[in-house]
Amino acid sequence: MSTQSDLAETTRLEAFSDGVFAIAITLLVLELHNPELEEGQRLWPALLDEWPQFAAYLTSFAILGVMWVNHHSLFRQIQRADRGLMFLNLLLLLWATLLPFPTSLFAEHLRDDSINASIAAAVYSTNLTLAAIAFSLIWWHVLRKHLVEHNMTNAQVRRSLLRYSIGTLIYAACIGLSFISAQATLLVVFLLAVYYGFEQLRTRA
Repeated sequence: MSTQSDLAETTRLEAFSDGVFAIAITLLVLELHNPELEEGQRLWPALLDEWPQFAAYLTSFAILGVMWVNHHSLFRQIQRADRGLMFLNLLLLLWATLLPFPTSLFAEHLRDDSINASIAAAVYSTNLTLAAIAFSLIWWHVLRKHLVEHNMTNAQVRRSLLRYSIGTLIYAACIGLSFISAQATLLVVFLLAVYYGFEQLRTRA
């Protein structure tokens, strides 16, 4: 167990994380561009033709938004932070800030009939899988190091870890799904964001 001198308040860690999430979400919108119109072409059909960019943007916005909400819920439970938690939080932020790149890649190739669409979807799903792993590691770490106050039994702890980590398995499965249907992959990860929109942590009343 960490000694008192090894522990710190979580305020600075949360403030830093909030800023990083805000930047990552802002970077997503920079990939949306005005459609190029041919002479005599109407704007509405051109906008509809940009649906992959909008679909990828909305999905990634939902994922990052829910990730930020759950990060807030998680740190509402945490009393103190140790160095291990700080580094695991940085690991999570690494994958969060990377998400705009695979989002852009996915949007660019979503309509392709070639292997490029599958590769782009697999890169996107891998990014989300690694972010989910980082989230699970944070929750596992705070429970193991007693950085969170709770009255859960060992069975309840295991169930909370399983519930909180189920997305990792689904995201990993989406890597394989990417080579079957890139569009189905985008739908599944969006639905998973909806799932994680519901509270996953209930350790404190």
